[in-house]
Amino acid sequence: MRRSVTTIHLTAVVFTLAISSVVFGQDNKTITSGQKLKAEGIVTERHDDNFTIRRSDGSETPVVLVAQTSIKTVRRFHRDKNASPSLILRGLRLKVSGTGNSDGQLVAQDIRFDERDLFTAQALESRVEPVETQANATEVLALSNETRIDFAQQRIDQTEQNAQRLSGQVEELNSVANAAAAAAKNAQATADQAQLAANTANERITRLDDFEVFKTITVHFKSGSAYLSQSAKAEIDEAAANLKSDNLKGWIVSVTGYADSTGKAGSNRSLSERRANAVIGYLVTQHNVPFQRLAQSFGFGSEKPIETNHTSQGRAQNRRVEINILVSKGVSQASL
Repeated sequence: MRRSVTTIHLTAVVFTLAISSVVFGQDNKTITSGQKLKAEGIVTERHDDNFTIRRSDGSETPVVLVAQTSIKTVRRFHRDKNASPSLILRGLRLKVSGTGNSDGQLVAQDIRFDERDLFTAQALESRVEPVETQANATEVLALSNETRIDFAQQRIDQTEQNAQRLSGQVEELNSVANAAAAAAKNAQATADQAQLAANTANERITRLDDFEVFKTITVHFKSGSAYLSQSAKAEIDEAAANLKSDNLKGWIVSVTGYADSTGKAGSNRSLSERRANAVIGYLVTQHNVPFQRLAQSFGFGSEKPIETNHTSQGRAQNRRVEINILVSKGVSQASL
């Protein structure tokens, strides 16, 4: 029944537009020939090459279209767009400027209307035309009360059918909307997961050149010597075995040499460097450790002792080379 009431209201709108030219035509303002005029109003009548606008004071202004008439749509965030005369519809609010002719009409030179007002007029036109047709048919059928009643009943039945059909469409649209919402939620979850993966990858990349000590193996030497004894080679073999592990990724080897405090500082530094180079040479020649995996060796001499140099046992511990196996934090994080 609400649909029926809406139809009656639209019919009233049509009748109002139909009689507007009669009611307001009495308030027409005379336009003289050659008179320059700008007017703004709503289109109440539309014909092939002319139309009528009702201005805010209620007066009617007849407008004539010519080949030179410039018609444009005003858009909020874009340039004005050339428009077709067919877009001038009843109910459209527009501005027109031009010159009066001898028939009291305004010959349009420039017409402008807002894009939003055009949308409103188009929506009104799509509703008014069917209602006008219905109103005209109703007027003809009103010659017979019986025919009018039958027609009214038919319209009621049709309205109820339309209401049922619209109800089904609303339910279908609700289903589509729910499905779209679910898809959007899944897409957001996927995007969040992708962002998390990207953040993890970025963190790994920034930590590729940040190393941590995986294992330290110490090789010991006799006093004043850089010669590798059998026990020293065994200690180096242990370090090489760790490097060949399948689980070890992104590694490098740092080799540093040391000496006890016996002798001069310069001699001890040179001795500690020879010890480090001896270990590196054994790793390369005997275990094929790639050069790019080896950090530059360094000899600290008698600096950084790990035991006291006042006892023979302490000095023996300080005559050493430390093999540090370093692993990239970025690579080790990826293997977790």
